[in-house]
Amino acid sequence: ELIFGRSYKLSYYNEYKSYLREMNGTKVKAARRLDSFGVNLWAEFSGLAKECNATNIGQGFPDFPCPEFLQKEVAKAIAKPSANWYTRTQGHPALVQSLAKEFSPLFGRDINPMTEIVTTVGAYEAIFCSIAAFVNEGDEVIVIEPHFDCYTGDMAICGGKLVRVPLRCTGDGKFAKNWKLDPKEFEAAFSEKTRALLITTPHNPIGKIFSTEELEYIGGVCKKHDVIIISDEVYERVVFDDNQHIRIGSLPGMWERTITIGSAGKTFSVTGWKIGWAIGPEHLVTQLQHVSSCTTFTAPTPLQEAVAGGFDYQRSIAGSEDAYFTWLSAKLQDNCRKLADAFSSVGMQPVWPDGGYFMLVDTASMGWDFTELKTGRCYDVDCVKWLTREFKLATIPISVFYGDQNRQLSAKYIRVCFAKSDQTIDKACNIIKTLQKSK
Repeated sequence: ELIFGRSYKLSYYNEYKSYLREMNGTKVKAARRLDSFGVNLWAEFSGLAKECNATNIGQGFPDFPCPEFLQKEVAKAIAKPSANWYTRTQGHPALVQSLAKEFSPLFGRDINPMTEIVTTVGAYEAIFCSIAAFVNEGDEVIVIEPHFDCYTGDMAICGGKLVRVPLRCTGDGKFAKNWKLDPKEFEAAFSEKTRALLITTPHNPIGKIFSTEELEYIGGVCKKHDVIIISDEVYERVVFDDNQHIRIGSLPGMWERTITIGSAGKTFSVTGWKIGWAIGPEHLVTQLQHVSSCTTFTAPTPLQEAVAGGFDYQRSIAGSEDAYFTWLSAKLQDNCRKLADAFSSVGMQPVWPDGGYFMLVDTASMGWDFTELKTGRCYDVDCVKWLTREFKLATIPISVFYGDQNRQLSAKYIRVCFAKSDQTIDKACNIIKTLQKSK
């Protein structure tokens, strides 16, 4: 429905179910909790990009090599017999200990590695475990939209309901920091059914980093209604200009109700490793450990060992010119500037991010019109498919990050990713500069 529109989705899904019954010779039905599932967003658009051999600045995966220091760490890990066995279900000891050393000063407290951290198969699993551990059927979770699509699927599986509150463009919309919550709208979303708030900072797809003042306000409302906070902070290491990433769990009174989620894939630019974690108070993290232990059981041991070594090594060279996190923010900001300049040169309006992997681009000024295609889909979906097919440039539509009620706010924006190699950025910029306004 998010991608194709309701009528197309239902038609496709019904045909698919009929096909399965015909092939299997059975009328066995999938569980009702899967009724809302259709074609996966990323499979659809990544498939089209591959089909068209397009330059992909849509999906958030770095296509440059794994850093050398991490290559060395994984080689050392694989050579160690014990690192190839099953490890501790709640998290490989070397990794949770390294994470505790890394994050204790960032949270301003001594984090217990064994009881206040759980490692997962990517941040994806950490998000699912957080929802599954605390959301009962019929419960509500408030989410700030636009939001990453996996939240929707996780809630559907757990029987909960997402209550969406949008960021609205205020002031100069050319800057992500000017996309803000409406306090009345935000507070009205809470009810007796509210169990949690989902927040992403740095934000995907807008690139906004929530300020201390904004987080204090959000935390205060959550405290008033006694709900937990699930804070998705996977892009925490990519911060531009003089912005500062603030962890809501580090603010006064927030630790006891906050689960903070991180990702080695985004931290070290190795998204295929699928190593994530959640940090928080014992009474919350213990419940995530229960869910994880009976789903994936454990994340891959050698990769956890390597990530631990990566963090240890980076702490040993912190502040030097070889520090990876300093290089990463600077490099991605430079990539972002190149893409922003290319889009601006043809008359489009980029929305400058505070950090993260992504930037919005407003295509409205181009005057492109896809109504004759009569697809029944949102403008941005048609636009993205057209750019992919006709110009070999793969991007991502923004409407897929909204629910029905606020999808009009996506207007004519598309999302681009600047966590890419020099070759990919240069190819994308050359293509962008060939785009023309409709005559």
